[in-house]
Amino acid sequence: MNKESVLKHTSSYRDRLLKRLKDPEMAQAYLEAAVESYEREGETQALLLAMRDVAEAQGGIGQLAKRTTISRPHLYDILASKHEPRLDNWLSIISGLGFRIRLEPQETRTEPVLSDLKS
Repeated sequence: MNKESVLKHTSSYRDRLLKRLKDPEMAQAYLEAAVESYEREGETQALLLAMRDVAEAQGGIGQLAKRTTISRPHLYDILASKHEPRLDNWLSIISGLGFRIRLEPQETRTEPVLSDLKS
């Protein structure tokens, strides 16, 4: 497969993904999968990428900035992993994407949680 073919297939994948993420249920499932990955591995980049993808599907970062308390340049920096977002920014972004955070009880764990290992 040559470079042009790879780029053609990559862009069509991206286009299909963004089209699917316009559906709120698909966007929710996509973000939930990213949150679960974050919970397992503690990696924020995949979660920020998922948020960026959903924002792009919903009209772009500029539109998301209008629905949040975060300036457009700062929002770009957060979603590009240039700044570690504070909790208020996380909540503002999730809300701007049309979702909210809900708490639910954890199953009883026998292994330490990632945050326990980092302290």
